[in-house]
Amino acid sequence: MHPQINNKMKSTPLTEKHIALGAKMAEFAGYNMPISYATISEEHNAVRRSMGVFDVSHMGEFIVRGKDALAFLQSATSNDVSKLKPGEIQYSCMPNKKGGIVDDLLVYRLDDAPEMIVEGEQSFMLVVNASNEIKDWRWLKRLARGFEVKMQNISARTGLIAIQGPKVVEALKKLTDIDLGSIGYYSFRRGKFAGCKNVIISATGYTGSGGFEIYAKNKDIAKIWDKVFKVGEKYDIKPCGLGARDTLRLEMGYCLYGNDIDDKTSPLEAGLGWITKLGKAADFPSKAKFLKQKAEGVKRRLVGFVLDERRVPRHGYEIESRRGAKIGVVTSGTHSITLDKPIGTGYVKIKHAEPGTKILIVVGGKKLEAVVTKIPFVTPGV
Repeated sequence: MHPQINNKMKSTPLTEKHIALGAKMAEFAGYNMPISYATISEEHNAVRRSMGVFDVSHMGEFIVRGKDALAFLQSATSNDVSKLKPGEIQYSCMPNKKGGIVDDLLVYRLDDAPEMIVEGEQSFMLVVNASNEIKDWRWLKRLARGFEVKMQNISARTGLIAIQGPKVVEALKKLTDIDLGSIGYYSFRRGKFAGCKNVIISATGYTGSGGFEIYAKNKDIAKIWDKVFKVGEKYDIKPCGLGARDTLRLEMGYCLYGNDIDDKTSPLEAGLGWITKLGKAADFPSKAKFLKQKAEGVKRRLVGFVLDERRVPRHGYEIESRRGAKIGVVTSGTHSITLDKPIGTGYVKIKHAEPGTKILIVVGGKKLEAVVTKIPFVTPGV
């Protein structure tokens, strides 16, 4: 057995390719995943300046279809699914009944679903976090009682790669007859890509640098990976691991489930009020709690902050006021490669959440000065 192949972990259809490329592999959400290939800095800069490719086949995909599919999703998710037209995507979350979040997710309005999924009217695809796949599936199955819907978990047979960066449209146009430039942000098309049929080309990502996420059958995803790297050679394309995925998403202030949001954080506290449509007719878990929270105001809020020192803030570090009072906790932190300084996010008491507020990050016996700043930390597309 290859030393980097661990039978206790799941593999993606691309695991062997990562190992052949010399990737540093580690467990993530139960999968053997690439953390980095060369350096995180090189991979990060490739995405910001040209193009990079991530294997995200570990993500979960569910199909929801049937007469009550829309009504069901309206009652299960916080955003207004009725606003979606076929070919459009929505960022949303599934609140629990205690005012927290089961998971954040993407909702795809399919309707003319490709063969790789199902045929049927009023069809949706939900894309959930890998670490929450089983939990989410069980949660949705419980909520589906009483609705005329059919659900399929297609995670195990669906491959997914994220091709991100400003040069992606130019590079990938050789692989498809679909006009990639016409696919609007948070929209998708399906068709032939890299010689493979029924591929979903989605103008989404987790980096802020543009590009696409490509959904295909497991048996096709390796072929697609190879062809993408072939056309990307002249653009100095790089394979990218979870390390760069994290630095890129944090520069944009995108939430990471398990760090910035979880089953005890409210979407209103997390700055996700824009995906929490309290005015929609459908009831959903914790809607009454959120309405009350909105009326009274939240007591804490997720903020971004920047440090001038070189120490990187880490999840769980305490945050103090300038006077030494405990006011919150760090949820995510990294060294911003674009800004060349440490950045982080954390929940602080509401009176300390205003941009420009000076705070202290407690690192062991030291207290590092930081300043609350607006998110994103970098301009999208930079």
